[in-house]
Amino acid sequence: MIGWVLAEGSWWDTGKWVVLVIAILIAVLLLALVGHVFGLWVQALFAGAKVSIRQLIGMRLRKVDSRTIVLSRIQAVRAGLDITTDQLESHYLAGGRVRNVVVALIAANRANIALNWKLATATDLAGRDILDAVQTSVNPKVIDCPNPAAGKTTIDAVAKDGIQLKARARVTVRTNISQLVGGATEETIIARVGQGIVTAIGSAENYKQVLERPDSISKKVLEAGLDAGTAFEIRSVDVASVDVGENVGAKLQADQAEADKRRFQAEAEKRRAMAMAREQEMQALVRENRAKVVLAEAEIPKAIAEAFRKGNLGIMDFYRLKNIQADTQMRETIGGGPGAPKEETK
Repeated sequence: MIGWVLAEGSWWDTGKWVVLVIAILIAVLLLALVGHVFGLWVQALFAGAKVSIRQLIGMRLRKVDSRTIVLSRIQAVRAGLDITTDQLESHYLAGGRVRNVVVALIAANRANIALNWKLATATDLAGRDILDAVQTSVNPKVIDCPNPAAGKTTIDAVAKDGIQLKARARVTVRTNISQLVGGATEETIIARVGQGIVTAIGSAENYKQVLERPDSISKKVLEAGLDAGTAFEIRSVDVASVDVGENVGAKLQADQAEADKRRFQAEAEKRRAMAMAREQEMQALVRENRAKVVLAEAEIPKAIAEAFRKGNLGIMDFYRLKNIQADTQMRETIGGGPGAPKEETK
């Protein structure tokens, strides 16, 4: 009986120790889980940006940087912005830069710029730096046109008198917050301003007008509304320098004259070749006609013989014919005509 009681008391002591150990393990796990977020909970509580322990534990389980979320909420609340913990956590899980967005919203609120949470997060997720956009809206920045990083230092254009001008401009822009999503970037601004400068110089009657009034370029560029559909608003376009290049008109005229010269020479050579060919044709025709004459002359003796046989030609008629031929040959010899004997060439 006594042994059984002792055994029962031993079992009871062992059970108590097991329960105690389990309780200690649970307490350690809770402390490990809650202890990490307890400091953040206290910090948020005293900052007036309440965050529940349940939310902090949920962030830890979802592998969300709870410190970033809590500090961002404290910044927003202290700045007078109503941004919930769920909104911050959702943007974090979407891959956004929570601290960057909150700072941008605070800066926009201080500068009275219309920027809401939805637009700010959409811009951040699109890959644009929303904080830099707000800073540019508050403090406009200057863009070089053309961009030296692109390897071109001047914008070249030709006035109506054919003189080339090389211009450089500096464009002051501020961010157009409402066009951040879907608006064109700086490259579009640079391209459009360059196009406007080329148009302004090309419409000038002569290069002197541009040199005398470079501000005319700025006016025409600003009047064209080149910032439409972009994420920026052009505040000013300042022409930094205008240099005179080469006389493109004279060079083109010289090239055209040289091309005309070659064309005329080719046409003259063509006509010369045709004339030489025609001359050779005429010489061949002359030789052909001479051959026909020789053949015709060869028929004369036959005709005379036939006339003798038929009695149509007498002896006296034949001698008179011979005298006429001899007289004609003598005249041609004296006058150097076709019948004159040619000198032999050595």
